[in-house]
Amino acid sequence: MIIRKSPDELDKMRTAGRIVAGTISRVLESVAPGRTTLDLDRVAEQYIAEQGATPSFKGYRGASSRPFPATICASVNDEIVHGIPSTARRLEEGDLLSLDFGAIWQGFHSDSAVTVFVGGIAPSAEAERLVKTTEGALDAAISVIVPGGKLSDIGNAIETVARLEGMGIVREYGGHGIGRALHEDPFIQNWGKPGRGPELRPGLVVAVEPMLNLGEDETAVMPDGWTVVTADGSLSAHFEHTVAVTQDGHEVLTARD
Repeated sequence: MIIRKSPDELDKMRTAGRIVAGTISRVLESVAPGRTTLDLDRVAEQYIAEQGATPSFKGYRGASSRPFPATICASVNDEIVHGIPSTARRLEEGDLLSLDFGAIWQGFHSDSAVTVFVGGIAPSAEAERLVKTTEGALDAAISVIVPGGKLSDIGNAIETVARLEGMGIVREYGGHGIGRALHEDPFIQNWGKPGRGPELRPGLVVAVEPMLNLGEDETAVMPDGWTVVTADGSLSAHFEHTVAVTQDGHEVLTARD
């Protein structure tokens, strides 16, 4: 069931979105060669607590029987999503690092993700093209979120950008509604024909999250039950924003600027 948010609920989600945006900015300041992904997780957890919020991911079960043990997801290189922060994962210059964040404010979630190069330098032109294409796919998807549009317009916008650059599209995972629950209806696939599915109406809030690969579409889940990797070992990138449909367009609740 798709749940549209009231003005008061949207205000709470705006606050949650600002907290997530602030968390991302704080954590990105700490990304550097030699740091561990658990170091970054601790920075995020402290910042979220300082804002009077709680992490969305810690303790979340999802499809796994094991609760997610950390505040953020930190996925490196061929890891697509749901990487578990660890002292064993020490970042190296040129690593492709995808970070996913969620926070709860007064019962409402917000969710956002970003992919960066450790040390700020891409290891290859292809890796840089992957990141730019994935972020561009997110921008294209957000641009079609308007009242009267259709849900499949979002996935079509992502697929169009990805296919022009020859990128693989992750199909098992995608965007979702968000509000009192981290994952609400509808599921938003990152491909498809436009003009299909439910109408985009004011009050709908969605987390849009393209995940693109330099290689093929296929994925695999690691033995930890959470970390999703590319089946062919290729690099993967992930960007996400929480976006509300408004009367005259959309509002990005997790915008960092």
